Amino acid sequence: MRRLLVVAALAGTCAAAAAAPAAATNECKGLQVCVPVAGPWVLAAPGLVQFQLSCPKRFIVGGLDAEVSSRGIEVGFVGSLGSPVNPGVTTTSSAVFLGRLVRGRDPAPAFRPHLGCIPASGGGGRVPTAYHAFPPSRPSARRVTVVFVHDGTRRRVTARCARGEHLLTATHAIGFPAQPTAAEAHAVLVTQHTARRGVTLTIASHTGAVVQIDLVCGAL
Repeated sequence: MRRLLVVAALAGTCAAAAAAPAAATNECKGLQVCVPVAGPWVLAAPGLVQFQLSCPKRFIVGGLDAEVSSRGIEVGFVGSLGSPVNPGVTTTSSAVFLGRLVRGRDPAPAFRPHLGCIPASGGGGRVPTAYHAFPPSRPSARRVTVVFVHDGTRRRVTARCARGEHLLTATHAIGFPAQPTAAEAHAVLVTQHTARRGVTLTIASHTGAVVQIDLVCGAL
């Protein structure tokens, strides 16, 4: 069991990826066996936006990278405590990317997450690095719901924690198959209402997109 730790992505990598084609990303650099996985273009905001991207079955995350629409977008990911810092310890079969707009006036700020996936057998074991009265644990669970929308979509979607859980935090992200224009960025309107065990989103879309609901739930 591990406690989640926010690990900042390399600033130089993000800067170099700005407005670059997918072929210029480095998620598989240095990995002998690697399956690249590219996510959609996710709208960024001054507030933190979370988006989970997963490897194929029997693969774990071995490398990460991102494309950004402008240099004012900061991208990181959520990792786990443990030593050494490597696939199978810091990462699992999926990664939660964290993006936010920290400066500039990009009319459609967005980032595109990338994973370099390696066979799961390549992960190492966990070795404690410091004494704790209780070892770091993961007392929360992440529940992800994905909703595909298109031009003319008007619907309400509810996502809830499982029985015996309560809601800790709830966020949503909007993704596009290609880097969005300013018009596309404003063509998907989402309103979020939070309840004790989950959230309800009201979605109105005038373009094709994906809306990801990300719940962090704790045991009662």
